[in-house]
Amino acid sequence: MPTRRRRPAAPPGVAVHPLTPDRWPDLERLFGPRGACAGCWCMWWRVPRPEWNAGKGEGNRRALRAYVRAGNVPGLLAYDGDVPVAWVALEPRTAYPRLARSRNLAPVDDAPVWSITCFFVARSHRGRGLTRTLIAAAADHARASGGTLLEAYPVDARKALGDAFMYTGAPAPFAAEGFTEVARRSPTRPIVRKPLARPRRRR
Repeated sequence: MPTRRRRPAAPPGVAVHPLTPDRWPDLERLFGPRGACAGCWCMWWRVPRPEWNAGKGEGNRRALRAYVRAGNVPGLLAYDGDVPVAWVALEPRTAYPRLARSRNLAPVDDAPVWSITCFFVARSHRGRGLTRTLIAAAADHARASGGTLLEAYPVDARKALGDAFMYTGAPAPFAAEGFTEVARRSPTRPIVRKPLARPRRRR
């Protein structure tokens, strides 16, 4: 029988919560004036490139804030105590139209998957295993929301890349959390998946 991977405990003091309207100021605090990276505000996969470029910075911030205020949950925030220190974006793949138009990351099949599309970790907390903590929390959140399959798009870099180029994650943390590769249309961009089994009911 295959050895079951043991889920690591979250770093001491770290808790993960869905982004709700009352937590919006915490996302702004984490992302800072650059909107995490180059004014993105996690809108890259949501809108056509011309619209993203036009909204770069403040426009994208307002768009994501309106999305959250409308009751949508675009991702999860990790806290070290009361301080927001990391972010993972995930929703059903249908929330990310640009994935469908991507040559390398287009849908593998018609399965109703949830997609992890972005990570952002505060510089002060990088290298502490938070990415794997966020992946585990993302799986729990998708499952609790009715998801049965979780998909992601890590960068399998052949050389060292800056953090800005690794925002979808690296393969190793996903493999450690039980994801397997289901497609690879370019050498560096695998598509990985994890089935989300329903928790067993206690008798």
